[in-house]
Amino acid sequence: MGKGSASNQAVADTCPCGVGRTFAVCCGRYLDDGALPETAEALMRSRYTAYVLGREDYLFASWHVSTRPASLGLDAARRWLGLRVTHIEAGGPMDVEGWVSFVARSKRGGRADRLEERSHFVREDGRWYYVDGEIGSVPDRY
Repeated sequence: MGKGSASNQAVADTCPCGVGRTFAVCCGRYLDDGALPETAEALMRSRYTAYVLGREDYLFASWHVSTRPASLGLDAARRWLGLRVTHIEAGGPMDVEGWVSFVARSKRGGRADRLEERSHFVREDGRWYYVDGEIGSVPDRY
């Protein structure tokens, strides 16, 4: 998926992150307008949206330098279907660390997948960064 692979009309309607707002007032302000997410959850949701839209630039910029990979190799055949946040621990505007657990559904070819992760975030100089995640450790709080 390259930058702009989703139609502008599709993202103008509802943001992929699942909050229910338009892309422009939700994750679009982070991906396109340079605003900084105020919480770890907002960063996690904007990163999911970046995966949906194939925005490697945003994924690299929001990944902590200590754990950032040299390349991502996004799978252009993967179609992201939805995100559900299951638990948030810290990660507020005054915190320096936070964890967000989520389930992201996707499909590649005819095969459906679920990514369950507990992501770790840090805030440095007022900016949140993704550090790493524990796959398969999502507590279901619904």
